[in-house]
Amino acid sequence: MANQSRLRESKHERLLRHIRSLPVGTAVSVRRMARELGVSEGTAYRALKEAEELGYVAARERIGTVRIERRRSGSDMLTFAEVLDIVQGRLLGGRSGLDKTLRKFVIGAMELDAMMRYVDAGSLLIVGNRTKAHRLALENGAGVLVTGGFGTDEDVKALADRLGLPIMSCRHDTFTVASMINRAMYERQIRQKIMSVADLLDLDAKVPALKQSATAADFRKLSEETGMNRFPVTDEWNRVVGVVSGRDVADADPDQTLDKLMARRPPAVTPNTPVASAARLVLTEGVELLPVVDSKRRLVGILDRTEILRALQFAVRQPAGETIDALVWSGFAEERDEEGRIFFTGVPNARMAGAFGTVSEGVLTALMAQAAARTAADWGRKEPMLENMTTYFLRAVSLDAPVVIRTDVFEAGMRHLKMEITVAQNGETAARALLTAHAADPSGM
Repeated sequence: MANQSRLRESKHERLLRHIRSLPVGTAVSVRRMARELGVSEGTAYRALKEAEELGYVAARERIGTVRIERRRSGSDMLTFAEVLDIVQGRLLGGRSGLDKTLRKFVIGAMELDAMMRYVDAGSLLIVGNRTKAHRLALENGAGVLVTGGFGTDEDVKALADRLGLPIMSCRHDTFTVASMINRAMYERQIRQKIMSVADLLDLDAKVPALKQSATAADFRKLSEETGMNRFPVTDEWNRVVGVVSGRDVADADPDQTLDKLMARRPPAVTPNTPVASAARLVLTEGVELLPVVDSKRRLVGILDRTEILRALQFAVRQPAGETIDALVWSGFAEERDEEGRIFFTGVPNARMAGAFGTVSEGVLTALMAQAAARTAADWGRKEPMLENMTTYFLRAVSLDAPVVIRTDVFEAGMRHLKMEITVAQNGETAARALLTAHAADPSGM
C-alpha cells in the first residue's frame, strides 16, 4: 500500500510539472494528458483540478481549460477577464486574449488621431460606438471596452479573434466604467501589499513529509537527510492528518508507525491566508510547524514558526495605502506630556459618524487599537498583535471637537503588554478599554 501511494504521488507530481511546462494559452485536456503521459484519466483529472486551485490553469467558456499565467499577490495588474467581470460586461470577440494583462486604460474622448497616440500594446481603450476606433485600437495591440451597451461590426469581432485581443461591451457610461476599473486597480494595489502565505512558499518545491504508515525509522532517516525535526504526516491521498516531531518518536521502536505517534488534526493554512493570520495561529496555538494545504486539505507546502514571524515583521513595515485603519487615524497626532508619556490628539470628522451623528463605536475601537499599537512601539515592543480588548462606551463623542487618547501600561511582560486606554472629549471620559497585546517578534520583546 505504501509503495502504491508513493507511485500515485509520483504520477501526480509528474502531471503537475507537465502542466506547469505548457506555454500560457495552451488548451489542457484530461484525455490528452492521460494518453501522452500514460496515466488513467482519473489521475489526470485530479492533477488538473489541483493545478486549477493553484492558479496554473483556468476554465474558459467554449474553449475549455487553458494554461494561464499564475497570479501571485505581488501583481497589481488586472487581466481583461477581470475587467469584464468588474464592469459586468459581455464579450464580443477575442476570447483567447482574456488572460492577458493590461498596463493602462485610455478614455476615448478625443479626436481619433489624438486618441491613437495614447493607445499601444497592453492598453484598454474605453470608448463608445466608434467602430473605426475599435479597429485601430486592436491593430495597435490594445483591447477595447465599448460603453453604453453598444456593439461593433462583425469584421471588428473577426479581427479581435484573429489577434487574440478582447473586445467587450457593457451597459455603463464611460465615466462610470473608468471609476469602477480605477477602484479595482487601487484595491489590487492595497492587496498586493498584504503579504500572504503564498509569498513565502515555493509551491514547485518538493515538500518533506511522511505517510501515516511510515515508521519511526523512516522519520529518523528523513530527519538526517533534511536536518529538520518536524514533518507533516499525510494519508494516501496526500491530505494532512497529523504532525510528528523528534520528541514524539524519541522513545519509539524503529518499526512503530507514525499514526500511533503523531499529533492529529494540526492547525493548517492555505496559500491565500494572510501572514498576519498565520502568525496569530502560531502564537496562540504554540505551533512550530504549519502545514500549507489546498481546499481539500492536501499538502502543498510547510512553514515553520520563525519564517512566519520574520515575514510578519517585514509585512507590517510596508505601507498598505488608504485602508480603513489609515483613514481613521489620519487626523491624529502623537504628543508628550511633561513627564514624557505618550498621548494622542485629533479631531473626528464626518466620515467617522455612526447612525446617530456621533462617532461610531467601531471607529472609537479602531482609534484605541491604533493608540495601543503606537504605545507598544514606544515601549520598544515590536509588531504587537491585539490579543483581547474589553471596551466600555460611557458617553457619545461629538464630531469636529478635539479628542485626547491616553494609554497607561500597567503590566509589561517578555511577550505581552497590558494597558488601559482612555478616550476623553471636553475633559470628560467618553470610552475606556483594557487591552492585551502579544509580541510577534521571534527574538522576544
